[in-house]
Amino acid sequence: MSKKNRIRLWGIAAAAAFGLWHLLDVRAGAAESGNGWLTGWYLGLFAVVVVFLAVTGRMFWTDRTISGSSGQMSAKSLESIYLAAGTTLGILYLLVLAPLSAPDEISHYMGAYQLSSRLLGQPSNAVTGHVLIRPQDIWLEDVEDCWEYEESEDGYVQPAADTTADSGFLGETLTEKTYEVIRAQGIFGDRYPLAADNREEMKQSLILSPYPPVVTTPVAYIPQALGISLARVFHMNAIMVVYLGRLFNLLFFVGMTFLAMKRLPFGKEVLFGVALLPMTLHLSASFSYDVMILGSMFYLTAVCLDLAYEKERVQIKDVAVIGLLMAAAGPCKLIYGVLMGLCLLIPVRKFGGWKPWTAAAAAVFAAWGLSMLLINGQTIASYATETESVVPWAEEAGYSLTLLLHRPLQAVRMFYQTFLWQAEYYHMTMIGAYLGNLDTVLDVPYLVVLLFTAGLLCLAAKKPGERQRMSAGNRIWVAVLCMVCTLAAMASMLIAWTPLSSPVISGVQGRYFLPFLPVLLMAFKNDLIVLTKNGNRSILYLMCCANGYVVLRLFSVVSIRL
Repeated sequence: MSKKNRIRLWGIAAAAAFGLWHLLDVRAGAAESGNGWLTGWYLGLFAVVVVFLAVTGRMFWTDRTISGSSGQMSAKSLESIYLAAGTTLGILYLLVLAPLSAPDEISHYMGAYQLSSRLLGQPSNAVTGHVLIRPQDIWLEDVEDCWEYEESEDGYVQPAADTTADSGFLGETLTEKTYEVIRAQGIFGDRYPLAADNREEMKQSLILSPYPPVVTTPVAYIPQALGISLARVFHMNAIMVVYLGRLFNLLFFVGMTFLAMKRLPFGKEVLFGVALLPMTLHLSASFSYDVMILGSMFYLTAVCLDLAYEKERVQIKDVAVIGLLMAAAGPCKLIYGVLMGLCLLIPVRKFGGWKPWTAAAAAVFAAWGLSMLLINGQTIASYATETESVVPWAEEAGYSLTLLLHRPLQAVRMFYQTFLWQAEYYHMTMIGAYLGNLDTVLDVPYLVVLLFTAGLLCLAAKKPGERQRMSAGNRIWVAVLCMVCTLAAMASMLIAWTPLSSPVISGVQGRYFLPFLPVLLMAFKNDLIVLTKNGNRSILYLMCCANGYVVLRLFSVVSIRL
């Protein structure tokens, strides 16, 4: 038996063995809750995972004949394999981690719903700014049917303020009940608020959602809004609304990552590996605007590296693409504006001289700056000018920019302590810990986190005969950009989210580092660490197997969480 067949066999066998072990947990949860269908769902998921791994294994190693050649063979490209693997794994995460369960997903869902209404030419907001939704969709935010309803000041129906604290939205905490609710609703049934006295009248009206949308560029919600709009146009129920919105966001992410892999002159396997991380897959299959950030930054990385190391001349369309990417992703999170520095990897001669280079730089910066000014201008101004700050979640005084400028040593101490105490948390949450709505139960085991980490490092390491494309100076510049981006993320959360009583910076999560992780790993390649063999495809396949195990384990955890 060849080595590649052994790897494929061992990968499938390991995932299947662990899957059968977790079947015991699912059966225990089904027996305790009386929902025997959980076992059937799990067995269906188990079968899909095994078939996926078998098919993907063949894609990684089975050759195909090139059209027009006689007997000449070529392996399938990594981007072609990613298109299938990324979509399939994304859908599995989408199904196992129920809608609205990702970090801040309820607010991202409201932002996408708001844009959907505008696309359809329907009322999107009440005078209070709250998003208007169909009455059959409100139960997603009140799964216990606890809310009472009243008339708002502009004639719409709204939940009574004194009852909205008595329930939770779908996926807020993933339990066996979440799957039960989704199963009971199905893809055809319609459900309306049960706690209202005027249910029949409500069916003809719109309801104000109590959850606020994220204030950001509407561009970040175009894929999700298209999915929601499709469901609304065909009068689908609430379940289809959230699943189609998530699916369209996933397809956008996979498409952007596929295009980035095609354009990358090197490092395709590194981007593939980052896209296979459980946290990346979870975010890509949610309503989160992180999808727009990740897709844009991945493609920005590909364009800059292509122009720096492969393409002979920079064209106007290349500058336009970079400006468009920064304008789309910039307003979502200011900190990723730092990654415009990747453009400095491109030699000035490829622009035709300093004058065209200056014009191109000004155009890109103007596109980013204008989008930031239009969307986040007021927020930036308030952070820059306020002298006192209050952190809402802690109801305590917080840091302000003025305070930090007057106490620089305190700021340095906070950064130092955070690096010492939070490094493990950042690592874990970047790979896959605390999935769901920062749920400590829905995590990837530490051993699996280490395996994913080792896989990424091996993918980034130099292989025998491989040419070093990035110079030492360029690698140092990339490292500096990534460090500045990290510090910017910490600084933003220090001002916006950290109370004065906290010994470390609050609110920073490992997922914030994913947009620049691929280029950082590409810069890791050096002549000091060289692997003796090129096992990139084996590593990527084993990462697919690890994801198969993760989705099976996550389903079992939710099933026994009664």
